[in-house]
Amino acid sequence: MRPLAIVEGEGFREMVNTFHSGYRLPSRHHFTFLMERKYASTMDKVKIEQKKCTSKLSLTTDAWTSVATEAYLGVTCHFMNENWELSSFSLTTMPLEERHTAGNIASWVELVAEKLDISLQDNVLAIGHDSAANVVAALRILQDKHEVASHHCAGHTLQLVVNHALEKNPMIDKTLGAARCLVKHFKKSELASSKLKQKQKQWGTAEHTLIQDVPVRLNSSYYMVNRLLEQRWPVVATLSDPEVTQRGKHYLDLKNDQWTLLEELEQVLKPLEQATVFLSGEAYVTISVLPPLIEGLQKSTKKTTYESAAVNSFQIAAEQQIKSRWESESAFREGGQNGSIIAAALDPRFHKLKFLSPEDALKVQVRIQALALDIKRAKLAGIEQGHSASPQQKNTSRSVLDTLLGSDSEGDCSNEEDNGQEDSGVSEAVGPMRMWQIEFA
Repeated sequence: MRPLAIVEGEGFREMVNTFHSGYRLPSRHHFTFLMERKYASTMDKVKIEQKKCTSKLSLTTDAWTSVATEAYLGVTCHFMNENWELSSFSLTTMPLEERHTAGNIASWVELVAEKLDISLQDNVLAIGHDSAANVVAALRILQDKHEVASHHCAGHTLQLVVNHALEKNPMIDKTLGAARCLVKHFKKSELASSKLKQKQKQWGTAEHTLIQDVPVRLNSSYYMVNRLLEQRWPVVATLSDPEVTQRGKHYLDLKNDQWTLLEELEQVLKPLEQATVFLSGEAYVTISVLPPLIEGLQKSTKKTTYESAAVNSFQIAAEQQIKSRWESESAFREGGQNGSIIAAALDPRFHKLKFLSPEDALKVQVRIQALALDIKRAKLAGIEQGHSASPQQKNTSRSVLDTLLGSDSEGDCSNEEDNGQEDSGVSEAVGPMRMWQIEFA
């Protein structure tokens, strides 16, 4: 992206004149006016759509740094429209020129809400965020001040689980380091890259390029391993070609035990990758899926024992991380928010709460009945109070993700009445939203 002042540059004007000698190039002030007008009209549309919303809003925040080391804060608004569909708007991507303290971040979020005529206390149900210490502290401030719920980004948390388990395992860390060096070689060498394409044709392998993992990119280690295994034999054949690999660089090829470790690691990472992709969806709500998903992920780490001790150790570390990072989301707490558990209880696919003990499941049902009575009393008292059940997503085919999530109908052959709800999967974008719409619309 170039600055608007480029239209007044001598070289740019010369270029435009060459292409169209009769064209009169507007000034940068003209383009500035157009952009500001477009911004104002878009802002008005967002305000109109937000005012039409009868449900509570949710916000997500993300502070990030560009390649030019410039810091920004992004805030997105999510709500359910009149068609019972999730809608979202990007409210701002504002540059951050002051220190990223908890107080400043809380003030910036308040400023964005005020600009859009959004009351954090009356309109916003929850704010999603990453696990950065300053952001978590900022959300505590907003929680105390505006009584808005705070939720850690589940996809980001899951990646912290994976990264921690990978880094704490020396054998896996060493093998992934060797894989990165191998991919880097093919990325930098034009000769190696072109030879790889030839070998791919000879082996009848898909002509895909290798993928380099990036620590801050979700699932990138899985994608690197998956692609390397797909291209293993063309890669080995290319490295064995003396025209490509000098005698002193044969160390680039992975050893047999490293290839074996990568094969097992791919199997272990696949459920985690599918869970992350699902949790990153925008067209459906994921909070009600979180408790059964956590249970499914913990079971997946115990399901298979591998030949590699390093992979078995990774599973143990991942299970411990899942338990420690998500303890508040998977266990009922007296006096706690229990947002995800209550959402799961309102989701027709998980309303039996099989991931909880019978005692805790009963406590959740009592809590929901109490909340329902409070809302009913408020309505009878003439207090307008928005409340929307957390909807979700549904599927019709069994996948790795469906196995992780399970459902209340899965494996239940009793004659217990189930309100006619039959679950055949979770991964498609048809879920409790549609069920709630049929029930209440």
